[in-house]
Amino acid sequence: MLRETKGYNGKCYSSFGSSSKSSRNCDGGSGVMELRIGVFVCDCGTNIAGFIDVPAVCEYAKTLPNVVFVQENMYTCSDAGITEIKEAIKKYDLNRVVVASCTPRTHEPLFRKACEDAGLNKYLFEFANIRDQCSWVHQKERDKATEKAKDLVRMAVARASLLEPLEEIKVPVERKALVIGGGISGMTASLSLAKQGFEVYLVEKENVLGGMLRHLNKLYPYEKDADEIIEELEEKVRKEKNIHIWLESRVESVEGYIGDYNVIINGKEKKEIKVGTIIVAIGADVYKPRFMYNYGEYENI
Repeated sequence: MLRETKGYNGKCYSSFGSSSKSSRNCDGGSGVMELRIGVFVCDCGTNIAGFIDVPAVCEYAKTLPNVVFVQENMYTCSDAGITEIKEAIKKYDLNRVVVASCTPRTHEPLFRKACEDAGLNKYLFEFANIRDQCSWVHQKERDKATEKAKDLVRMAVARASLLEPLEEIKVPVERKALVIGGGISGMTASLSLAKQGFEVYLVEKENVLGGMLRHLNKLYPYEKDADEIIEELEEKVRKEKNIHIWLESRVESVEGYIGDYNVIINGKEKKEIKVGTIIVAIGADVYKPRFMYNYGEYENI
């Protein structure tokens, strides 16, 4: 049965199928949860609707497996849009939510919070970026952009079907750090970590600290000798009791995860250490963009 009414912005939204009030938080004893996915497609003003046939995307979303509710919003991230997500989760007993809108970089936390406020685990949410990845890059191809948006929504719905509720936990972290590279970046990072109370292992493949800085004369804009800067930093590093310096050494292997790494250092002797964080501060080189920007073709480039 299909029921239709009007949203806050005059857009049409639809729900179909029966509602089981037990499906959001449990499986009714069957061992298999009934998937009830809600899809919210955003116009983003004209950022999306100006280049994509949003109603067509909504109609397509209704045909996807396990989708029981579809809604088009002018601005899904607005207070009214967030409220409608919460209300739809409760009214239609949604246990998965997909939002097709702009960038998850800024908006994903907002939509996850909406799910959480409605009693749904925030990790049962999936995002389809149909603005940055579709409408903005296909502004002159409306039909193709619409088909691509359908694909992005289809993939998001498919992934949402496989999501499982997750819980955030706190785990102990090794208050030790590995810094790879003894140049100016590595020494600066080591000092910063040491001042925060971390025990730091500074590993450098050469027999001296300084890195690429040792190949320079003066540094702009201070007109300061590179050797002088190296000496000042190295003196601070060597005086810091929380920093262990390993020269002529390389990282042989790294295992583990953030907060708990097992690292083998190969130098004059092989050592195994446990650290909670790793900073890669290895040397850089001048990038020569061959075959780009007419580099190599003109003397003034």
